[in-house]
Amino acid sequence: MPPFAIAMPQRILFGRDEAQKAPALIAPFGPRGLIVHGANPARAAWLLDALHAAGIETLALPCPAEPTLPMLEQALARSRPFAPSWVAALGGGAALDLGKALAALIPAPTSPLDHLEVVGKGLPLAAPPLPFIAIPTTAGTGAEATKNAVIGLPDHGRKVSLRDDRMLARLAIVDPALTDRTPRATTLASGLDAITQVIEPYVSSKATPFTDALTAPAIPQGLTALKRLMETEDPAARDALAHVSLTGGIALANAGLGAVHGLAGVIGGLAPAPHGAICGALLAPVLRLNRAKATGETARRLDEVFHHIAAILGGPATRAPETLAAWARDAGLPGLTAQGLSPDLHDQTAEAALGSSSMKGNPVPLSAADLRRALQDAA
Repeated sequence: MPPFAIAMPQRILFGRDEAQKAPALIAPFGPRGLIVHGANPARAAWLLDALHAAGIETLALPCPAEPTLPMLEQALARSRPFAPSWVAALGGGAALDLGKALAALIPAPTSPLDHLEVVGKGLPLAAPPLPFIAIPTTAGTGAEATKNAVIGLPDHGRKVSLRDDRMLARLAIVDPALTDRTPRATTLASGLDAITQVIEPYVSSKATPFTDALTAPAIPQGLTALKRLMETEDPAARDALAHVSLTGGIALANAGLGAVHGLAGVIGGLAPAPHGAICGALLAPVLRLNRAKATGETARRLDEVFHHIAAILGGPATRAPETLAAWARDAGLPGLTAQGLSPDLHDQTAEAALGSSSMKGNPVPLSAADLRRALQDAA
């Protein structure tokens, strides 16, 4: 057995109503804290009120969209004078990424670009991050369990990561009740992201026995839950999808991802589309490409994924990518062109994706021509 390491949050709470424990668990981190929330501040009122009642001073910052470098710099300018002892994020993956980046950079004496990958210097953090507490309200990105924050750079047309092992949450509270009644389109996009993030680590060239133990059962669990939620609101399916999202976050932090996310990181800087919707459109074409080139153990793992798709969504296993793509479109997922990626940008996107950190985990080598084909099929 090859050596491997395990990186994950210091403490994880999972279950319905576990979020009610957040104020008491956050209080020991210090008397002043920063709360990053989504576009609707009302969803964070319960946490802010409880912390205020406990005598804790807070500064609340909204994250109305996926974070960009200008948004991060503005948030740093507001939060550094407040001198928080800790940062908590309550919201979807965007809010969690912004909160995680602020926890990392508030103590940093250097520019964010010194630490961003690809377009920056990618340097390790010069100071330890503040304690970070993650409370997700969607089931998709698994950002509560990852050691990176994704930041958009509009001037470069890219989304890149700020990454450091010390950015892992001190406390992650995954309460599926916070995801109840998520709008259908958001459930579909974020759910496909969660499924992608257990499939890609399972077939990754960097998979380990630890990540296999997490991802192998999560793939059918995620497909079953998302199919159910496209039919009706179901708390049990919400619970299952939240678990798959958490699992995917832990798995990708330890085994990496693949070409879906390699492409998605580039597309996210070029098109105003939700990350999960981009991943959902790309998943089937990339699975098809990888299986065409796979041999040995990689082929076996991909065949296993294909059989899960066929067993849950129907059709023959050999046509699983086509079945998945058709099911997602029927459920309302738009293709990449409708999401805002012009076909004229396919060449640029494919070339840029080859240098993405996510591509390092793809189970087989893919060329720019291969990636262009995936983009065309996802259009």
